[in-house]
Amino acid sequence: MSDTNQSLAPQATPINYGGQAVLEGVMMRGSKALSVAVRNPQGDIVVHTEPLDARIYGGKVARVPFVRGLTLLWDALGLGIKSLMFSADVALDEEPKEQGAPPSKAFEGPAQAGMIALSLSLMILLFFVLPAFLAGAAERWLGAAATPIIGHLIEGFMRLALLIGYIWTIGFMPDVKRLYGYHGAEHKTINAYEAGAELTPKSVARFPLEHPRCGTAFLLTVVVISIILYSLLPPMGLGVRILSRLVLLPVIAGIAYEFLRFTAARQDNALIRLITKPNLALQRLTTREPDLGMLAVAITAFEQVLAFERGAVVVESTHVAQRVVVVEAGS
Repeated sequence: MSDTNQSLAPQATPINYGGQAVLEGVMMRGSKALSVAVRNPQGDIVVHTEPLDARIYGGKVARVPFVRGLTLLWDALGLGIKSLMFSADVALDEEPKEQGAPPSKAFEGPAQAGMIALSLSLMILLFFVLPAFLAGAAERWLGAAATPIIGHLIEGFMRLALLIGYIWTIGFMPDVKRLYGYHGAEHKTINAYEAGAELTPKSVARFPLEHPRCGTAFLLTVVVISIILYSLLPPMGLGVRILSRLVLLPVIAGIAYEFLRFTAARQDNALIRLITKPNLALQRLTTREPDLGMLAVAITAFEQVLAFERGAVVVESTHVAQRVVVVEAGS
């Protein structure tokens, strides 16, 4: 094991690290910082690191069950969009970034908030409002045969079919296939770190593509919990039905976050592993086996997060053949 990896070995106190695939790269997030590593057209790995909002990730809100899930979800969407815009700025730029050049500011402030709101609105319309509308139409067609529980089950399975169908369909796009490869690299890197393994591409490649804290698992958990919770509601008209879905969505998201947090921490339990098998299975649609270059990018982003949180910045990594360009680092 290299000196760099020894200094970045797992600490005694576990921290839930996470991340997200972006264009030609990976965003990794810890408890104090995030780092985005992107391979540019020249083959260099360009890295941006910045501190996280301590009020969200280290404050009282982060310790309040159910509420913390909503806060972290909103912030994660913001960080994800910001990271995605940065990756597009790097991956699609034919001119190499100069060291010290700041990332694009085009999607910060009101523009970033607007993008988050638009993304959430489209997600709610597609996966919650549309199934409720279609289920209402199905109930009217079935007439007296459509009991409330049947209507709720129709809606729930429509929602599940839309989610799986959407993920499966976009997976055929070449750019999304590469994105799914970086998603796999993110998972393998975190799995390797949590297992105490050496953070090199060949070592990390041996680890699973699935991870119990994945965002894909969160989406499936939201759908399953919504089926259970909505089935307990009384019969209602279409307008009230759609409104109830919107009102209860934050409750469902909070429950889903706590469920995912609980099960991810207890993967040594056979029953928990059985319960989470569908979550892990769905991740097969959103991940691909990464190549060594993708793994090098994911490892670089993760090393930057670890180093930042321990008061240092890693500019070079022994496992990366190309140079690492640090475009900005928070302090």
